[in-house]
Amino acid sequence: MSNSALSLGYRRLFYLVLPNETSYEKLEDVPGYVEQAFPFFVSLIIIECLILFLQGRPLPRANDGMSSLSAGLVSLLHSLVFRPVELSAFVWAYHHFNIITLPWNSPYTWCLTLTGVDFAYYWVHRFGHEVNIIWASHQTHHSSQDYNFTTALRQSAFQKYFSWVFYMPLALFLPPSIFLVHIQLNLLYQFWVHTEVVKSLGFLEYIICTPSHHRVHHGRNQYCIDKNYGGVLIIWDRIFGTFEAERPNEEIAYGLVHSLNSWSLLYTQFCHLKYILSRLTEVKSVFEGLGVLFKGPGWAPGKPRLGLPEDIPQVECPVEKYNVSIAMWHTVYVWSHFAVCILLYLILTSNTTRLSVFMIYIGLVFIVVSLTSFGAQYDNRWYAGWLECARCSAALLYLWITWSQLYLVYPSMALQTVLVLYLVSAIAWGVVSITQAAHKSLRGNIPKKYL
Repeated sequence: MSNSALSLGYRRLFYLVLPNETSYEKLEDVPGYVEQAFPFFVSLIIIECLILFLQGRPLPRANDGMSSLSAGLVSLLHSLVFRPVELSAFVWAYHHFNIITLPWNSPYTWCLTLTGVDFAYYWVHRFGHEVNIIWASHQTHHSSQDYNFTTALRQSAFQKYFSWVFYMPLALFLPPSIFLVHIQLNLLYQFWVHTEVVKSLGFLEYIICTPSHHRVHHGRNQYCIDKNYGGVLIIWDRIFGTFEAERPNEEIAYGLVHSLNSWSLLYTQFCHLKYILSRLTEVKSVFEGLGVLFKGPGWAPGKPRLGLPEDIPQVECPVEKYNVSIAMWHTVYVWSHFAVCILLYLILTSNTTRLSVFMIYIGLVFIVVSLTSFGAQYDNRWYAGWLECARCSAALLYLWITWSQLYLVYPSMALQTVLVLYLVSAIAWGVVSITQAAHKSLRGNIPKKYL
């Protein structure tokens, strides 16, 4: 990678790019900035860890980081089989309702799109907190009790299916290619504000969203709730009355008002939806049911739309965070297999035109099952060993069936390494699971007075 490409990659994360660097006439010419940003995300995570280490502060936890990265990876999987929802809807609206054709290569169009996309994002984000059915997806992003760069990647797999509506008015006058540039840059910018390393940025705190502002947004202290929705610009919060400055003398407790206490990928994504469904079974009228869906998460009959502030539990810092200890070798094992999942994702994204839809779906299912297994291991669930044994066995079966095809495309050494990894893992987890089951059965047959 050349120095200019390296510089451009980092500058995209901070929106420090020029119109002539990021303007395209045709939609298909717009690069996938989010996919290209992966190595820059990793490098900044490493830099953040080094700074925290030098400052003598706690490093990101392996289990929390895995949970965040798993959610981030799942949020990208839909793009392998579907065109991005926001883009598809925007292109359709542009072709049917566009009333003004602005020049794609004008700096004024570029700046207008930056502002328009960020204004729409403010309302996407605000509705994500104030409308319960949308919060059911957005809460995933807030579920971490930590706050670092990995938290930025903890994304919902489903929020994009709600957010597209808010961008539709922009299709009246903005070219789709420029919209696609800024919807990506707007998302990339929000990565770097997820850190405790950066303190105040002086006068910039009045204009742009900074780490200080976003720390408040992720807090569950009473003064933090439903504040600072801005993506790039903080001026929208100042205009619409949702701004709150960080209080330097008050420690922020991060996460949800009611912590999930699980590293499960599926639970993190679906827990609030399950809660909404349970509430719908108890409603006494249609209007009450609509309130459960479209009013705030804290609403209940007889309460204001967003609930009562006094219902929010008081936070006493430092907060005891959810944690299940596993051995160091186990952590190394999980992260090694997670790296294989990342590699599989990169293979799928680079071969979408060569692979059949069926093969792509097989890869997606395997990744989701893998991430589910990793969460179960970090939660120390009773079924974790059996699930991991089944997952590794399924991988071996797949490699055996497709070996002749894979051998023609990928280096034999790499394939053999992966084969050995899954073979050893399947045998090891099979032995561990059988041993644990036998031990549990034996204990169950021994009278309690002898235990």
